[in-house]
Amino acid sequence: MSKFHSLTFKPFPLFEDGHLQTVAAALLPFPRHLPSTKRFVYLSDGDCITYEVSTPEKWKSIDPTVVMIHGLCGSHRSPYVVRFAKKLSKHGIRTIRINLRGCGSGRRRSKKMYHVDSSDDVWRGLKKIKNEMPDSSLILVGFSLGGNVALKMAGEWANEARHLIDKLIAINPPIDLIASAHRLSKSKIYEKYFMFYLRYDMIDIHNHFADLPPIAISPKMSLFEFDEFYIAPQSGYLTAREYYYASSAGRVIPEIKVNSHILFARDDPIVDYSAMKHIKIPNNVQIFITDKGGHLGYLGMPGKSKHFHWIDGMLLNWIFPSMVLIICLGLSWK
Repeated sequence: MSKFHSLTFKPFPLFEDGHLQTVAAALLPFPRHLPSTKRFVYLSDGDCITYEVSTPEKWKSIDPTVVMIHGLCGSHRSPYVVRFAKKLSKHGIRTIRINLRGCGSGRRRSKKMYHVDSSDDVWRGLKKIKNEMPDSSLILVGFSLGGNVALKMAGEWANEARHLIDKLIAINPPIDLIASAHRLSKSKIYEKYFMFYLRYDMIDIHNHFADLPPIAISPKMSLFEFDEFYIAPQSGYLTAREYYYASSAGRVIPEIKVNSHILFARDDPIVDYSAMKHIKIPNNVQIFITDKGGHLGYLGMPGKSKHFHWIDGMLLNWIFPSMVLIICLGLSWK
């Protein structure tokens, strides 16, 4: 049986192009606030990350918890994270939104910038979460870069991860970072967007911590050049290519033991799904592909049994299969 499954997604008429899906989903207005409690995870090198816990009133310690990891230049406030967390909360599901180093409520708590090789940080965070509520099953959802981090972590810890995480879902993960960096270099708008925020974060860190030297980089620097100049050395690698190879989840996906769903879109302007074709996929990992959707877009046709944010319905379907009837009938799900 093939592990590659085609999904039918019908984009909203005004946003049929992959670029329009990507940009529109990022720019559409959304509620940015979800009440939460901040928790800290102290790392072995002295840095600290945070995660935000939102617990509905009727949630019990034996009920499941959905843990989410944001993408590049994101945080616990990212639109796709907040939107889905609010929907889960409405249905009584506790959510935890992990901030990678220096992001969200963890800003200025880490001397190092987050990067795609952050699987150790997330592993430490998940163990803390599990220790706090050992009877609550954990479902991990990673978006874009967060999806790559989640998959890499699951592959690295293999059997241990299977006992910690009940299910893993990765949405548009860049599992081949060299290929994604090459694709981004051809899309100057996306590259400039990411570099604007990465450059700001790096300068802010060096200005905040007195023991870090002043630093400056050209506004014209590409993402590859930035990783070569700053992220790779900070992460212990000699070159950006070495860093990309070590940080790509694709090389460890064969080791994943957790039941996993991975979603790609053929028209994604940032991630090339075809990298999966060259990977030995274990039986517990299923790959889903849509023709349209862009990168973290999936703006579809709303209706009685469908939703404008199509991906939200699919996520709920994968996380809680027993609630498929609710999704199909469009009952209380909004």
